Amino acid sequence: MFDYTKAVLSKVSFDVNLFCKELKKALTRLLPHEIEELRIWVNNLISQNPQLDQCLIYLKA
Repeated sequence: MFDYTKAVLSKVSFDVNLFCKELKKALTRLLPHEIEELRIWVNNLISQNPQLDQCLIYLKA
């Protein structure tokens, strides 16, 4: 499920609203250790796509 989530988020990274929506969905489906890995992966993605940084609010918990 983690790899699928990364694939989906990569594909929608062009649209901030869609990315945030998919990120919220992913957080309800992933296991706690996968969420930690996702947090690291999203931070790396945001370094390439700075406009996505507003979605970080969903990872702060």
